[in-house]
Amino acid sequence: MDTGTHIAMGVALGGLATLDPAVQNDPALFNAILVGTIVGSHAPDFDTVLKLKNNAVYIRHHRGATHSIPAVLMWGVLIAGIIHAVVPSVNFVHLWAWTALAVVIHVLVDIPNAYGTQAYRPFTDKWVAKGFINTFDPYIFLLHIGGIVAWLLGANPAFTMSVIYAVILLYYIKRYIDKKDIVKKIHDYFPDTEEIATSPTIKQNEWRVAITTTNKFYVGSVVHGHIEILEEFEKIQLPDNKIMKLAKKDKNISAFLSFSPVYRWEINDYDDFTEVRFIDLRYRSNEHYPFVAVVQIDDNMRIMTSYTGWIFSEQKLQSKLDVENNPI
Repeated sequence: MDTGTHIAMGVALGGLATLDPAVQNDPALFNAILVGTIVGSHAPDFDTVLKLKNNAVYIRHHRGATHSIPAVLMWGVLIAGIIHAVVPSVNFVHLWAWTALAVVIHVLVDIPNAYGTQAYRPFTDKWVAKGFINTFDPYIFLLHIGGIVAWLLGANPAFTMSVIYAVILLYYIKRYIDKKDIVKKIHDYFPDTEEIATSPTIKQNEWRVAITTTNKFYVGSVVHGHIEILEEFEKIQLPDNKIMKLAKKDKNISAFLSFSPVYRWEINDYDDFTEVRFIDLRYRSNEHYPFVAVVQIDDNMRIMTSYTGWIFSEQKLQSKLDVENNPI
């Protein structure tokens, strides 16, 4: 989920913690837990700082190790331990339990996004992306904000947040069923379907889909249950040649390939260099595919420049590929 929703969840969980009799009877413990749930609700995304290094590192590692099983166990102990060191009088077990719950919920609500997470590490590095909740879902966000406002106006936080989370749970079930219906319709229409990447938009009844069949990729939209195929591409294996082998060694291309399960590729020859481009098919927007990876290789088989990330115009991409900005 987005940062704002994670923080709102942290506040809401602090209110939910008042279900705990120990928290009800100890204002200091409540304040410590509120800090713990807010920090714990955001902690796995501390790896966002990797974006300061470069996009390749960020794409390869964001929602990776920090969302893994060992990290989830570590975050709760670390955050609760720091808070307890500042406020040693509070009960550590209760502080740890609610802080750890905030961390766990953070990872759990990231799994239904199209972006996904490597939540099963260290057992597997596979990205888990269920694709039935948008990264920013206005309904989930506004329900949290409504609950927090009601709390500030005097409503009982335990009861209010319990109702909010019961409604959100039902909402998750509904969205999961919506996705299952879409997947079934696609399988009925394309019996040779191998994989379907679903991506709900911010609008409740609009989805993006990227379909992998035996021989083709299909990109489509789903509006009010109606599936429309917008584009199709031949499914062509990567060539086993020197250009592609060198391209795959580039840090930006390697990061893209480690993350994107559905993409097409193209090789374009120019006067002084060859360009290899990979295009993720999951995020089509306004007839454009914004998530790409590009590498340019000169005639002496040297990588000149490369880039991976979200780009919404060819002009912007070319500026990112400027050799002056991307020294070898």
